[in-house]
Amino acid sequence: MPVTEEIRERLAAAFDASRLEVIDESEMHRGHAGWRDGGETHFRVVLRAPDLAAMGRLERHRAVHAALGPDLVGRIHALALDLA
Repeated sequence: MPVTEEIRERLAAAFDASRLEVIDESEMHRGHAGWRDGGETHFRVVLRAPDLAAMGRLERHRAVHAALGPDLVGRIHALALDLA
C-alpha cells in the first residue's frame, strides 16, 4: 500500500475528520536529504477534526504522530502538519 494511503487510513481511523488531505510533496524535494527514487518521503497533512480543536499545537502534533505510529513515522523523512 502506498505511504500516502497508509497515512490517510490511519488518520481517518483515529480522528472524526471534517477535512483530511495527504499530499505527497516528495518531488519538490528531489536531490535533498531524505529524498529517494519513487518519492513517498515528504508529506503535508491538512487535518480538521473536533478532537484536535481543544488541544494545543504540541498536543495536536503528538496525537497525529501517535495515530500514525512509530513504524510509519520512521519511514517518512518529512511531515508538515496543518492541524485544527
